[in-house]
Amino acid sequence: MKLINILVVSSLCLTLCLSTLVSSSLQPYQAIFNFGDSLSDTGNFLLSGALAFPVIGKLPYGETFFQHATGRCSDGRLVVDFIVEAFGLPLLPPYLALNKTQDIQHGVNFAVAGATALDPEFFYQRKIGPVMWTNDSLSTQLGWFKKLKPSLCSTKQECDNYFKKTLFLVGEIGGNDYNYAFFVGGNMEQLKASVPYVVGAITNATSALIEEGAVELLVPGNLPIGCSAVYLTLFQTTNRAYYDKRNGCLKAFNAFSKYHNSELKRALATLRQKYPHANIIYADYYGAAMPFFHAPQHYGFKSGTLRACCGGGGSYNFNNSARCGHIGSTACKDPSSYVNWDGIHLTEAAYRYIAEGLIHGQFTKPI
Repeated sequence: MKLINILVVSSLCLTLCLSTLVSSSLQPYQAIFNFGDSLSDTGNFLLSGALAFPVIGKLPYGETFFQHATGRCSDGRLVVDFIVEAFGLPLLPPYLALNKTQDIQHGVNFAVAGATALDPEFFYQRKIGPVMWTNDSLSTQLGWFKKLKPSLCSTKQECDNYFKKTLFLVGEIGGNDYNYAFFVGGNMEQLKASVPYVVGAITNATSALIEEGAVELLVPGNLPIGCSAVYLTLFQTTNRAYYDKRNGCLKAFNAFSKYHNSELKRALATLRQKYPHANIIYADYYGAAMPFFHAPQHYGFKSGTLRACCGGGGSYNFNNSARCGHIGSTACKDPSSYVNWDGIHLTEAAYRYIAEGLIHGQFTKPI
């Protein structure tokens, strides 16, 4: 990922391959702060107590790397973990796990599984609220950061010096805004109409962070949801014209993800004009993921890309009444041979490839 060009221009350019930085023993960031949903939550949802018996709090979640459940919605590490490790920083503690003696100078993770970019009121007004996992939306997470900020720096000069060496990951976020609506029967036109609101919430949060002093920001787009086992199961059809011949994914839902991403990129371009001093980078999760959906064997995914490793049966091993971790589900023996972990989230192996695509620069774009 071209996250910074400290060797060539300045610490405000995220354009030099991380591999070069690592090999030269430089550490361009002293801290990373992450906001988002289950794609990057490292424990906040579990700690929030939003569900009485969350399955992500027990094995097989976490089995691959940690050998125990951590609150991550995967078998192991997430994209944010690989980014943090690449910069030589410790794994980010979840905000809700912080105590008064904990060192937070290297960053904190505010992401919450199930979180939305829009505030909960948006969904409750549309009778979607009851299906939401959490009310800890992006604005709530931003509030947590503002509350924590005085513990990081006190004067403007001190904050400026600290934040110029700090990376802010604003997402991935927004996927759940669409998931909740699609899963209760929302149609494509209705969901397209909500995209400006979702993108606006993401850019407003990015703008708020810049106003707080952030100058290095990475804003990811959404993954190809048409390749997700949950979508492939819920919207399964016998009409083969609905599927992409190259990968078996649902064309309309991937087109929707691309539409969201194009609107997000457009909004970020406007934001760059407003804040020319800030380095706002778009992270192309969709582009980083599609190569292994097109050619799974090339990337070592011998068990394929569409069928979940952990689930309760069905064409894509996603069964809503026997989801991963619930009675009736089983986990595969080798998650690294799968792209999809539990029907909704990806495996550590898949997240590693996405992270590498960002870290080495192909899928991080300033425009």
